[in-house]
Amino acid sequence: MSELLRAPAEIKYAEELDWLESVDDSPKPFSWRLSPKMVRLFILGSERADGLDREIAPKWFGDRSFVERSIVTLASDRGLLLIGDPGTGKSWLAELLSAAISRNSTQVVQGTAGTTEDHIKYSWNVSMVIAKGQSRESMIPSPIMTAMETGTIGRFEELTRSTSDVQDALISILSEKYISVPELGSDQDSDNIVFAQPGFSVIATANSRDRGVNDLSSALKRRFNFVRIPVVTSKKSEAEIVRFRTEELLRRHQIELDVPPTLLDVLLQSFADLRATAAAAGSDDEKLESALSTAEQIGVLEDAILHSNFFGERALTARTLASSLVGSLARRAPEDLAILNKYLHGVVEPRSTEEGGSWPEFLEGGRETIATLS
Repeated sequence: MSELLRAPAEIKYAEELDWLESVDDSPKPFSWRLSPKMVRLFILGSERADGLDREIAPKWFGDRSFVERSIVTLASDRGLLLIGDPGTGKSWLAELLSAAISRNSTQVVQGTAGTTEDHIKYSWNVSMVIAKGQSRESMIPSPIMTAMETGTIGRFEELTRSTSDVQDALISILSEKYISVPELGSDQDSDNIVFAQPGFSVIATANSRDRGVNDLSSALKRRFNFVRIPVVTSKKSEAEIVRFRTEELLRRHQIELDVPPTLLDVLLQSFADLRATAAAAGSDDEKLESALSTAEQIGVLEDAILHSNFFGERALTARTLASSLVGSLARRAPEDLAILNKYLHGVVEPRSTEEGGSWPEFLEGGRETIATLS
């Protein structure tokens, strides 16, 4: 297979999944490709106590209990709803779970205001309907219907961005475990019902900041087990995530670039400072529009690495990192620029004087970028 811009987890880690499947002798629910223990190990990484002949690197960094509860839910007849702030890794965890359990994480419906029932049930190939009439052959199954037919995992991203009609349609799928196709007739011999096969489940994600957009009904909530993914507050965990994604980024872009560990520390500290500033702010105007998530932190680093690779000196500098941070986080003018300028003068400038290191260059890079954008 030729190189993909972004390979899904089951392709990216295919060799590792094959190996885990070959040594997995634990009981597997339904049609699962890996046992629950191996699913957890694939996601969180191996430990010496696991007794494996090879090391499995962690791919998601978070509390073990969140992953275990998610796995247990998918082994039941309830759906799984991962809910949390933007950038907390909900979609990535959903992808890893689907890849480990079904070896297919691409059966995805993206929830938007334009999502309709057809997107989670089925639609029709109009040309085939005109030529031969409505039949199973002319029906186009949704990703959710395909997951039902194959006994695998279907995913629904941003569930609360979908309208109540779409959410109501999902209720019947989760509770009845079948989809009726009335266009194919009502005779007992007709193929007008698609039943879910053992192993079918739905992983949905929801942004906690979308509360009030399209709130979930009580009926739909009862069909899901909720797993709340918190914002990463541990500096150690966040550092692990950033380092993991940095190595992945360099490998994916085939970049040989020096990324000093001290600059990763500067990035981590900057986000910690800005989060503290946001927490102490008295109004939304005093907060950056950015959620300051770990995902956005990685986005800042990716921008800085690519800029250094193409236009820099083949090494990441504090000046480039500061420029990327300001450029990525200053979404409103002049509000965000004023907040970042205040941060540079009130926090980074004193730190530059006291600690030195990369901070003076970081300060200058931030000031230059703010002056350019103002």
